[in-house]
Amino acid sequence: MSDSRMPHLLRLLGAFLAVSVGIGLVGAGVVIPLAGATGGAAKSTATGFNELDDEFTANPLAQQSKIYSADGKLLATPYDANRIVVPLSKISPWMRKAQLAIEDSRFYEHGGIDVRGTMRALVSNASSGQTQGGSSITQQYVKLMLQEKAIRNDDQEAAEAAVEVSYSRKLQELKYALNVEKTHTKDQILNGYLNLAFYGDQAYGVEAAAKHFFSKSAKDLTIAESAALAGVVQSPSVLNMRTNPEAVQERRDVVIDRMQQLGMIDAEQAQKAKAKDVEDMLKIKQNEGGTCSKAVDPYFCNYVIQYLRQMPELGPDPDARMQAVNTGGFTIKTTLRRDWQKELKEELTDRVPQGTERFGSAAAMIEPGTGKVRAIAQTSKYKVGLKKATTSYSEQAWTVPAQYGGTNGFAIGSTAKMFAIVAALEKGMPMDATINTPSGSQATFMPKDFDPKCTTGFPWEVANAENGAGGTMTLAQATKMSVNTVFAQLASDMGSCRIPKVMAKMGLSDGYGLPYGLNYNDGKKVKDDYAVSNLVLGSDSSTPLQLASAYATLAAEGKYCPPNPIESITTAKGKKMKIKPPPCKQVVDKGIARGATDLLTNTMEPGGTAASMVLDDGRQAAAKTGTTDNNKQSWFAGFTPQLATAVWVGSPIREYEMTGVNIGGQYYGKVYGGTIAGPIWKGIMNEASEDMPKKKFKKPGDKVVNGDMRKIPDVGGMGPTQAEEKLKKAGFKAKVGDQVNSHAQAGAVAYTQPQGRALKGTTVTMYISNGVPPYTPPPSPTSTYTPPPPVTTTQQPRPTSTSSSSRSTSKSSTSSSKPKSTSKTSDKPKTNTPKPKRTTRPSGDGGDG
Repeated sequence: MSDSRMPHLLRLLGAFLAVSVGIGLVGAGVVIPLAGATGGAAKSTATGFNELDDEFTANPLAQQSKIYSADGKLLATPYDANRIVVPLSKISPWMRKAQLAIEDSRFYEHGGIDVRGTMRALVSNASSGQTQGGSSITQQYVKLMLQEKAIRNDDQEAAEAAVEVSYSRKLQELKYALNVEKTHTKDQILNGYLNLAFYGDQAYGVEAAAKHFFSKSAKDLTIAESAALAGVVQSPSVLNMRTNPEAVQERRDVVIDRMQQLGMIDAEQAQKAKAKDVEDMLKIKQNEGGTCSKAVDPYFCNYVIQYLRQMPELGPDPDARMQAVNTGGFTIKTTLRRDWQKELKEELTDRVPQGTERFGSAAAMIEPGTGKVRAIAQTSKYKVGLKKATTSYSEQAWTVPAQYGGTNGFAIGSTAKMFAIVAALEKGMPMDATINTPSGSQATFMPKDFDPKCTTGFPWEVANAENGAGGTMTLAQATKMSVNTVFAQLASDMGSCRIPKVMAKMGLSDGYGLPYGLNYNDGKKVKDDYAVSNLVLGSDSSTPLQLASAYATLAAEGKYCPPNPIESITTAKGKKMKIKPPPCKQVVDKGIARGATDLLTNTMEPGGTAASMVLDDGRQAAAKTGTTDNNKQSWFAGFTPQLATAVWVGSPIREYEMTGVNIGGQYYGKVYGGTIAGPIWKGIMNEASEDMPKKKFKKPGDKVVNGDMRKIPDVGGMGPTQAEEKLKKAGFKAKVGDQVNSHAQAGAVAYTQPQGRALKGTTVTMYISNGVPPYTPPPSPTSTYTPPPPVTTTQQPRPTSTSSSSRSTSKSSTSSSKPKSTSKTSDKPKTNTPKPKRTTRPSGDGGDG
C-alpha cells in the first residue's frame, strides 16, 4: 500500500469509528471486525464516502433583535431563538477552555475527526457498558448548523434528518466536517459552535445563556459559571440550571476536574470553583424578551411589532417580515421618549388609578411635521390570555387602532368639530362669519337640511350641553363654547359631506383603521354615506393615536404625517437599513390651517371650554374638548407648534355614564372633556414642553380671515336661463324658486335670495315673476284744517299765531308690501336689512357635547 493512500484510509477508518461510536454500533461486548472491511468492501466504502456531497455553507445565525427607545433604553428583545451572536474575543477564555475540556480537548490538534478521541470512546463503551459520544466540536458545529438552517427554512423534515441516528447521516456529517476544517480556521469553528449551542431554558449561544442564567455578558464568566454552562450542552433538557441545579452542579464539577486534569486550571482554582453552589450562582433574568408580554412596555412593543409587519423593507409579506425581526438580530430604534412615556403614565394613573371600576384612560403624543410617536400609555396592566378584559387588565391597547393590536376606539365627541371648522374655512367662510341658528338650547334638523349622503334618517334633535346657549352667533363664539346646535347648522350651511373628506385627508380613521370618505364591508367599498351626527358631534369612534395625529396636522400648518414609531433599523452586521418613513403631505392650505388653529386658541380664553388648561409657562396652545351623549366618553385634544396630544377618559369595556361618579377619590357630578382629560393633557404638556423654545402660531392672511365673499350679480328681469349662466360665471350655483308677484315681466327673474354678497359656491335661488304687480293699498284720506273767520275790532289786530301742527297737512304714507309668495313653502324671501352683530356673549355655556 502506497504512502499516498494512508491519509485517505485513516480518514475512512476515523469516519468509520466515529460513525460506529456515534450510532452505538460499538458498545459493550460488541466489536465490529474492522479487519473484515477489506477488498471489495473497503473499495465500496471508499467510493461511497468520496461521492458524498462535501459542500457545506453556514447560514447567518438566528438571533434576537433589540428594540430601543429614542434615548437608547432597551424596550424589548423579540426573537424566535434567544441568541445574541458575539465574536470569540467577547467570550471568556474560561468558557472556551471549559467547553473544549469536556467536549473536544484535542480540537486544535485534529483535522475535524478525532481518531484518538473516537478510539478512547470506543474502548470506554466496550468496557463500561455505556455509549459515549466521540463527535468533535467541528462535527457538532456541522450538525447544529444543519439543524438551524432547516428550522430557518421551516423545513421540519430536514430539521429531524439533521439529528437522526443513522449511518448515512453520520457519514455526511463527517464529510462536511472535513470540508469545514479546510474552509474555516479553528477559532471560527469554535466561535460558531459557542454561538450555536443550546444551553437550556430557551437560551441559544453562550452570550444569551450568560445573560439569562447569570445576568452578565459571556466575556465576564468565571471558571465556575463557565464549567456549569459547558456541562449542560450534553443534555440541556435534563441538565437545566433553573429546574435541576443539583444535577448541573454534579456535571459542573466533572468539567472542573477535567480542566484541572488538562492543566487549564490548578488545584486551588478547581477547589475554589467547586466550592460555589450552582443555585447560589444563579441570577436568572425574567424580562428579557421573546414576546411583548416580557417587554418594558408591552402595549408599545405590540404596536411596534405590528407596525414592523407592515414595512415592505423587511420582506415581501407580514410573515416574512416577522421572521426577519425575530431572527435577524436587528437593532430597532424607535421614536418613543421614555421620560415622556413615564410622565404620561403617571398623569393618567394619578387621575384615573388602576383598578378604577368601569373607567379607564389613555393618551398619545405625536410630533407635528414628522409623525413621530413620542408616547402612548393607558391605565390598565398588560395581561396575556384574558378570558375577559377589564378596566384593570387588558391585552389590547386603548391608544391604537385594531390593525395595530388595539381596540376599535371610542366615540370622539366634540373634538370632531375641528374638522367642520376646517371644512367651513376651506369653503371660504370668514372666520367671523355669523351662523343663523334657531334660538334656544336645542333645535330640530330634518334630513333635507343636509347633503343626501351625509344626513340623518329621521328628525335630528340637537341639544347643547348646558341650557341657555344657542341662537345666532359667530363661528368664533360657537367654537369657544362648543355649541352643538350652531355646528349642526354650520354643517347644513356649508354642505355636510365636506366634513368626512377633511377627516380623511387629515389622517383621521375609524377604530379599525379605515379612512373616512369610504365605508367598507368585508374589505370592499360599498358606500360613501355617513350619519351627520358622527361627523359633527363625534358619535363615531377613533383612538388617541389617530386623533392626536389629525390635530398635529393643524400644528404643522396643514401637513399630515402618518404616525410612525420607527427611527432607524440596523442589521446584525452594523449596517443601517434604507427605510422610507411614510411620506408627509400638505393636505390643508397653510392659511386655512392657521385660521382653524386661531379659532381653537379661543377655547383656552376666559369663557372657553378649555379656559383652565392654559399651560403654566404661558406658551401658546390650541385645543378642543369633547364629551359624548350622557357623558360616557370624554376627550381633550390639543397642541403647541411642537407637540400634539390627545387624552381619552371613559368606559373601555362597556359604556357607563360618567355622572355622579367617584374616580380616583374625587366625586364628579358630570365628567366633561375639560374635567379629567384636560388636566391630564395640561400636566403632560407642561412636562414635555419644559425644555422647548416658546413658539407662537402664525396668523392667517386676510383671505382666510375675511373669507371668499363674492358679489352676487343683479339678474332681475333676466330670463332664468340667462340669469343662471351669469350666476354660475360669478362662481355661484343657481336654482329656480317659487313664482312671486312682481312688476317684472312674467317668467323673468323677480329677485334672488340671497342678495348682495355670499360665499363662492353658494346656491342662489331665483324667484320668478308671475306678471302680477304687487298689491298697492290706496292712500290714506287727507283732512284740511280751516281756521275760524277773523273777529272785527276797533283795536289794531295782532298777528295770528298758528301751531306748526295746525299749519301742516298730514302727508299720505304709502306702505310698500314685500313680494308675496303664492306657495306655502318656507322659502319666502327675507328682508335684506342686516341684523346688528352681537357685542355681548349669549348667556349660558354651550358645553362640549
